[in-house]
Parts: sequence; structure tokens; C-alpha cells
Amino acid sequence: MTKKKSGIWSFFASVQLAIVLLSLIAFFALVGTLVPQREAAAAFAEHISPALFSFLQKMQIFDLYHSVWFILLSGLLAVNLIICSLDRFPLAWRRFRMKHEPENEDVFRDVPEENTFLANADVQAAADEALSLLRRKYRAVERADGEQGVWLCAQKGRFSLFGVYIVHVSILVLIAGAILGSVFGVEGYVHIPEGETAEAISLRSGGQPLPLPFAVRCDKFTVEFYESGMPKTFQSDLTFLKDGAAVRTAKLLVNHPVEFGGFRFYQASYGAAPGGKATLALAQDGGRRDVMNVAQGFVFDLPGGEGTFQVLRVEENLMKMGPAVKVAVTSRRGEEAVFWVFQQIEPIKKMSPDIFEQVPVFNPALFRPYTFSLLGLEEKYYTGLQVNRDPGTPVVAVSALLLIGGLMLILFSYARAVWIRVAPSENHVLVAIAGRSYKNQPGLQKEMQYLLAELKDHLEKRQ
Repeated sequence: MTKKKSGIWSFFASVQLAIVLLSLIAFFALVGTLVPQREAAAAFAEHISPALFSFLQKMQIFDLYHSVWFILLSGLLAVNLIICSLDRFPLAWRRFRMKHEPENEDVFRDVPEENTFLANADVQAAADEALSLLRRKYRAVERADGEQGVWLCAQKGRFSLFGVYIVHVSILVLIAGAILGSVFGVEGYVHIPEGETAEAISLRSGGQPLPLPFAVRCDKFTVEFYESGMPKTFQSDLTFLKDGAAVRTAKLLVNHPVEFGGFRFYQASYGAAPGGKATLALAQDGGRRDVMNVAQGFVFDLPGGEGTFQVLRVEENLMKMGPAVKVAVTSRRGEEAVFWVFQQIEPIKKMSPDIFEQVPVFNPALFRPYTFSLLGLEEKYYTGLQVNRDPGTPVVAVSALLLIGGLMLILFSYARAVWIRVAPSENHVLVAIAGRSYKNQPGLQKEMQYLLAELKDHLEKRQ
């Protein structure tokens, strides 16, 4: 039973497993980049066979970052990192707590000649100068005076031993942030016509709309086109409201999201919205002709005072017969006439000369003595917003900071201990330097050469 546990532990603690898992995650990330995801998969489906599309959909290839495969690989990587850290951390902790004794003959057994020099100085004076130098460079220095001379020992960079574990923790925090966002995050969208307000969003996963803790209004939508007719830029001027009061205004552009109330808004799409403004002309039999700009819901008095008329709907292409406005006219006596006013009424009459007899509500002169005519529509847009709330974002930010800190410890620091021995030698003193490091031996040797050269220079100046 113990051997089985030891085998499982060794399997999950292996670096080879980490390499395999990271390679698989990188492969799936590459697939997720090349294959259209989620909504974009609908256009991709037109270029492949239905059977292949169905297979890829069952394999969750079109929602790869939320798939069972991706979550399983991330979970295995988390287990691997935890067990690797637990397996190797005790050794790092022992090295961190290790206290090197100054008087250590072993480190000086094979000291090369370049790590020594003779100085015309007193042993104590040379030792004091070496102690001062090490304190400036290393701060914590241990000293031991013996019959054979003075021994000094200094340590530096011990916290770099934990750099790799900080990197491990950062990856675990990153995985936790991604899972937190995937499980508890919100992904939705909303279409807001110009001048209108939205208080809820539609979720991509379906179900009931999600109410927002605030309202968002589209004050204006602006779009610029290339000469080819393709959109160049589009922008939404938004106002965020709480309890009916404007709290913040913002300009939303593509790739420039806006955050408010814990939600992030992206400019995703736009389109023509129903209910735009229209230009109506009212002509009286044998009388004057009035022109006015109207919009859905507007109520106007008839020019002659016979009653009122209200615009009920504004359509860009009603029944594929072109722009039309639905009007309700109410006389002073309470009589009401509801009918449609088409912009292209003459071509419609040519195609169907008896259209007014068959469909009286298409007659723009249904309320006498007025004849309504539609001169044109002022195009109105809606803005399509992608709305996300990701509670894992702060967690991912923390993981990035941990990753940077861990990598800086690994790349720009290393644990080392340096010894200096000052011993009498006939009419001189022999100064020798030695060191130990678990990595970067060339860097340690260069550091010791700099220390030795600086110490030699200080001693020569004292003579």
C-alpha cells in the first residue's frame, strides 16, 4: 500500500508531467485561437459538413475555454504544482534556515590561487577592513577569531530559494481566478436604441434576463464609413444612472471597454433600430400642406383643429414595401382612424391599383380632409453592447504580480554564502575568499573577484 501511494505521489510530483500538461494546455489554447469560438462558430459552420460541426460541438471545441477538457487539464496542473511544491519545499526551507559557521576549513581546501593575495597589514586591521566591506555588501556578517586568524562569513539572496514556489502559487492563483470567473462570472449582451435606456441584459447561456443594479442609456450613436461602405469607426455615448440620476458619462469605442458597477461594457455591434424619426406631410383638400418631423409616440394637433394624430410605429421596410409610418387620427367627436402611410405609395398603387379597396388601412387619405404622405425616414441606430462581470479578474491580477515577483527572484537573485579568511603568513597576512551557491557558480566567482579586488585596494591605501 505504501509503495502504491509513493508511486502516485512520484507521478504527480514529476516535472515531466508538468511539461506534458503545459504542452496540452498550450495545444488547446492554440486550437481555441484558430477555431472560431461561441457565436463566431455559426459562420464557421457554413464552411464544414454538418456531421463534422456536430462532432466538434459535442467535443466542446467551439467553447474550448469552458470545456471539460480545459478544466480537467487545469485541475491536473494545479494538483501537479501543489505536490511538486510540497515534495521539494522542505529542502528549500532547510537551505533557507541553514546558518553557516564562519570558521569553515572545508570551503578553503581547494581555493584557487586567484582567490588569494598577500597584504602588508596587521591581521586585525585586515580583518576589520574585510568586515566593513562585507557589511556594506551583505549587511549580516558573522565573525570568528581563532589562533590561525580571523574568519568572516556573509550570506545573501536566501529568499530567491522561494522564487520557484512563488511562481507555482501564481499559477495556482491564476487557475483559481479563471475557474472563479467561469463559474460565477456573467456574460451577456444588450441592444440599446439611441435615446433609450436598458436596465437588464440577456445572458449568453439563455434563461431570464439579468437585471442590472443600475441603468445605462445610449445618448448618441455615431458611425463613420469608408467609401466602400464598410464601417470605419463606431462609438456609443453612454450615461449610467442610479435611482434615475446620471452618475457617469462615457464614450465607448471598439477595443476600449468601459467599467461601471463591477460590469465591463464592450462595443460589439450596431444596427438600424425601429422607431426612428420620420418626415410627414399633411395636405388638406384644396388647402395648405404642412410638413413636420415626427417620431414614434409623438402626438400632434391637426392643422385645422379637427383633432389630433399620433405616430404609433415607424418601420424601415414594412412587408418589404419600403418605409412606412402607422398613424392614429382621433377627431374631436372621438372617432378614430388608424392607417399606414407608405413612402413608396405610388409604385405600390401601380402594382395593385385596387390596394385601397382590398386593404383600407393602406390608404393615407383615410381621414378626410387630410392626405398623409411620408417624405423620408431619419435613420436611427441601436448600439450592441457585450456586458461581462468577471469576479476572477482581481484574482488574476494578483497572480500576475506574484508571477512577476517570483520570476524576478529567480532571474535576478540567487542564494550564496561568502567566506573570507585573514591569516598571518610570515611578515604578511594571507587573505583568501571562498563561496558556495546552489546555482550561478560563474556569477559567484565574478562577485568574489570583485570583493577581493576592492579589499586589496582598501588595504593598499591604508599602508
